[in-house]
Amino acid sequence: MPDSTITTLDAQYIAPTYARFPVTFVRGQDAFLFDDAGRRYIDMGSGIAVSVLGYANPAWEEAVCTQAHTLSHVSNLYFTQPQTLLAQHLCERSGMKRAFFGNSGAEANECAIKTARKYSADLHGENTRPVIVTLENSFHGRTLATLAATGQETFHHHFGPFPKGFAYVPPNDLFALTAMLESQPVCAVMLETVQGEGGVEPLDPAYLNAVRAMTLEKDILLIIDEVQTGNGRTGKLFSYQHFDWLPDIVTTAKGLAGGLPMGVCLLGEKVMNTLSAGSHGSTFGGNPICAAAALAVQQQLTDDLLAEVQKKGAYITEELTALPQVQNVSGMGLMLGVACTRDPKELVLALLARGVVCLTAKHKLRLLPPLTIGWEELAQAVTIIKEEIAK
Repeated sequence: MPDSTITTLDAQYIAPTYARFPVTFVRGQDAFLFDDAGRRYIDMGSGIAVSVLGYANPAWEEAVCTQAHTLSHVSNLYFTQPQTLLAQHLCERSGMKRAFFGNSGAEANECAIKTARKYSADLHGENTRPVIVTLENSFHGRTLATLAATGQETFHHHFGPFPKGFAYVPPNDLFALTAMLESQPVCAVMLETVQGEGGVEPLDPAYLNAVRAMTLEKDILLIIDEVQTGNGRTGKLFSYQHFDWLPDIVTTAKGLAGGLPMGVCLLGEKVMNTLSAGSHGSTFGGNPICAAAALAVQQQLTDDLLAEVQKKGAYITEELTALPQVQNVSGMGLMLGVACTRDPKELVLALLARGVVCLTAKHKLRLLPPLTIGWEELAQAVTIIKEEIAK
């Protein structure tokens, strides 16, 4: 159990927006977390896909400390080296042309929404094609606009009225999408290739290919939300790189800076000049320390590491699908959802008690370990997960 002083202070001073688990973590090393009693846990959650390099990564620590001693912050009215070098790195590896930095996935998606609508306004006139189509069961953030973009009714209570201009269609339903694009003044389609918060549900590859072809034909922008799937999580730097096409806009965050708050909206060729001076901005976006951390992360996401991610994901899937209590394992790479006979919330608590940190996504156990997790600790975690599922 965590220190009672901390839990008491938390209850007194922190808004009760999180249903916390009964543990206080105080440090991490590689793929391990340690609580305030010194107990070690294997991390199979990565802070919800954030700590892609695990903890106390030497190159990451050196980059952060060096930059903190050099320049911690300066306004975006001036040039900084880490931000510029990171933008170059991301654009060259993603196929995109320009980057706008924010502090979160929601901010990256807000930028994508604004960019899509401005692109349409510049070409077709103000408010003539304002609608952005997203998918049912999607999740795009917790600001008012990104909540409106999220295709889950459960998130749409209490906070209305929401911004207008969003429409939803079922995933993998080309007929519904075609009808929507023909009946509504649409400027963009925004989707996740794997619906993370929606239950780690991958979209059908044929559907994704058809959506890209359809949006190109109609000059409708395609926005791929890589907030959770990006930064190597699926075994490619970005999940769309499993396919043979480029989006118009890509957003990512979570693992981008390996634990520091950073998001980015990457702009493809069509929209590379859409945002002009004063049309968008962020005080902290592209902060030098966060940018230096992100560069240290990105430089370690090599092809060899990404190939290992795919192998580790295949190993977990093979081991867990062999259990009669497991209905299926969905996802890609080290972004997996396990549907089984045990209640996922009870299962997560049982695993925590045995020293394995996991997550849930709807009716599934969700596994998002650090991409650098060693084979030995991965095997240990999988063995414990199998034992608990079988109970």
